[in-house]
Amino acid sequence: MAYLELNNVCKTYGKGEHATEVLSNINLSIDEGEFVAIVGFTGSGKTTLVNLINGLLQPTSGEVLYKGEPVVGTSHERGVIFQNYSLLPWLTVGQNIYMAVKEAFPKEKKSVLHKIVADYVEMVNLTPAINKRPKELSGGMRQRVAVARALAMKPEMIIMDEPLGALDALTRGNLQDEILNIWGKDKRTALLITNDVDEGIYMADRIIPLRPGPKATLGPEFKIDIDRPRDKTELNDNPNFKKTRNTIIEYLMDIGNERKSASEIEYVLPELSPKEFIGRF
Repeated sequence: MAYLELNNVCKTYGKGEHATEVLSNINLSIDEGEFVAIVGFTGSGKTTLVNLINGLLQPTSGEVLYKGEPVVGTSHERGVIFQNYSLLPWLTVGQNIYMAVKEAFPKEKKSVLHKIVADYVEMVNLTPAINKRPKELSGGMRQRVAVARALAMKPEMIIMDEPLGALDALTRGNLQDEILNIWGKDKRTALLITNDVDEGIYMADRIIPLRPGPKATLGPEFKIDIDRPRDKTELNDNPNFKKTRNTIIEYLMDIGNERKSASEIEYVLPELSPKEFIGRF
């Protein structure tokens, strides 16, 4: 039985003639301990897909199953790293993370919870800012808080919605490694949504493109045949990396060109003549 399974999932917004089918016939199966990346263009429905998996949205048709049971709401078993931080502005860095940790481990002592918070704040290099509020942080720092909050809950599955896009290259690389280290310790199931092919290849076991919408659907999967642990400095010389990267980028370029061709509609303007005004202004 798959750990996460989407069967013929469709999601439509609006009703009647105003209805738009954002996702169409999505079928996805992820095994326990697997790391899967979904890559796609901006506006292709990636965030809608994440919200269906984490229970914030319900499919218009089809089903989303987690460990064989329908997903009907959110759960700390599925930790989500959102693209837009989603921090409570009136709480400090430590308090934002503590609130999530307390919800995940309600029976633990305060001292244990505070230790968990401190460890994960240190992991994302924010210890000096632990008592600051979100408005006092840069966008990249806020995203690091969101990463620490999700991982501190020690979820059985980690769902990441383009979580590192707002970070500088060095911080992004460090957090990629931290997420992989945490994933590798007990092989928690992971789903990464990204528009960075290199990031997907570095982190995932397989990559699945999301074809652009409306009626977006999943394309063919690409297995990443590169041994772990992976070294960024050696990837560029790895023939499997080059082959996989070129194949995925070529596929994305092809479907991008298809979308561009489909949107090239010739518009003819009606004949217009200036309106004659009587009198003076």
